[in-house]
Amino acid sequence: MNLALWLWRTAKRMPDAPALFRGTEILLTYRELGQHTAAIATGLQIEHGIAPGDRVALFLANDPEYLPLLYAIWAAGGVAVPINAKLHEREAAWIMEDAGARLAFVDAKAAKALSAFGSDRPSCPCVEVGSGELSTLASHAPLAEPVERARDDLAWLFYTSGTTGRPKGVMLSNGNLHAMTYAYLTDVDDPGTGGTTVYAAPFSHGAGLYALVHVLRGCRHVVPASGGFDADALLELGRHFGDVSLFAAPTMVKRLVDHARNIGADGEGLRTIVYGGGPMYTADIEEAVAVMGPRFVQIYGQGECPMTITALSRDLVADRGYPRWRERLGSVGVPHSCVEVRIANKDGKPCPVGETGEVLVRGAPVMLGYWNNPEATAATLREGWLWTGDMGALDEDGFLTLKDRSKDVIISGGTNIYPREVEEALLSHPDVAEACVLGRPHAEWGEEVVAFVVPRSGQKLGPEALDRHCLERIARFKRPKAYRFTDELPKNNYGKVLKTALRERLAAERENNHAI
Repeated sequence: MNLALWLWRTAKRMPDAPALFRGTEILLTYRELGQHTAAIATGLQIEHGIAPGDRVALFLANDPEYLPLLYAIWAAGGVAVPINAKLHEREAAWIMEDAGARLAFVDAKAAKALSAFGSDRPSCPCVEVGSGELSTLASHAPLAEPVERARDDLAWLFYTSGTTGRPKGVMLSNGNLHAMTYAYLTDVDDPGTGGTTVYAAPFSHGAGLYALVHVLRGCRHVVPASGGFDADALLELGRHFGDVSLFAAPTMVKRLVDHARNIGADGEGLRTIVYGGGPMYTADIEEAVAVMGPRFVQIYGQGECPMTITALSRDLVADRGYPRWRERLGSVGVPHSCVEVRIANKDGKPCPVGETGEVLVRGAPVMLGYWNNPEATAATLREGWLWTGDMGALDEDGFLTLKDRSKDVIISGGTNIYPREVEEALLSHPDVAEACVLGRPHAEWGEEVVAFVVPRSGQKLGPEALDRHCLERIARFKRPKAYRFTDELPKNNYGKVLKTALRERLAAERENNHAI
């Protein structure tokens, strides 16, 4: 079933219900949202020849047009390729080319940067949001019904980087996203008709996926006036609308709670704050509940199994009556209703209760595979199980606690940063002989990037030069926040860099700083 059919049905069932807002300003009712979306879908077919299965990229920051564009792509039978707006334009262009995108929707900043690439610009045409070209697309007669799509047809192509240094396209089908939606309603929250969701986190990630739930239920969709996260504005939106739900990275939760505590607010009107996408320190979620009450739900998922591996309900997050409640609060909850979770050794055999192994998951939300990457697919999907690369343990009550990440991913502000990408950028500098990148704890962002760099013989390097070099090649948020220059990197007998030794150096630095 085409995902856009939910919007069509909601528009018919409750046409006069408010649908889309910028801040507190209403932009469209559900009737108007449905008509606007359907008109763009027709424009995609007529103006750009978008046919079932064609990929259409979305490279723009949060904007009220994001929602109708996303549903118009699906309605026309296309596949949405959401691209993190924080990526460098060259990184986005690579994704467009790898996906074979027929078209890309971009904001003004991206349009200007991409057009300056000359022959290196993406081969697909780019439509700037807010331009006359988009208005032309929306001027067509509305599409009567969404194009028919099957359960296993591709719907969402999400690029998540891997240890090879290049992003991998995670193929999510209509059926995958249906299952994710039902799991939210069963295991996380049912917002009900008349609820409100606020897009304080990027549409291109979890917040955009959760749009499905709120369209199905006929909720209000609010894009903050700032386009992103602002603690004071978010608290005001909660008071204005009431019954507000949102998805937030742990760093956003911490900043929201700190602001609420400082001004004496309790989160009035905020119904459900779903947090995930990175580590949440136990002390931080304890304080969050103390300041704002039982409004928090934790989820654990991956792009390969979106938002649906485990969940820790609001009741469990807030419960202090259980003897081991702090242990539970440090977990990521229990498996979602639609999946099985196994802790396995390297051979795939189940580990005993309490023993650490790799987290495996199988069920309806698990991806179809990686786009044009059969080798990576075969390595990750084995005998029906998704090998997540995360290490964890299940306790006797079925709660999963994550221990480490076998893929060495750094999660900063809820965004994945893969060391190999940063290392390759550093190693392209003519004066860098070796580089190794890892994360270190950061009180606000969860983790931050640190680079150990070996200069070429006789060369002198400074942070400023490497910063400039990185910013020409990778997104700003991936840039190292600290550099450690060294004569050599520790290695084992096979020449592999010993990241454990480097982590020990950073840990010793922290201890020394605390001792001062």
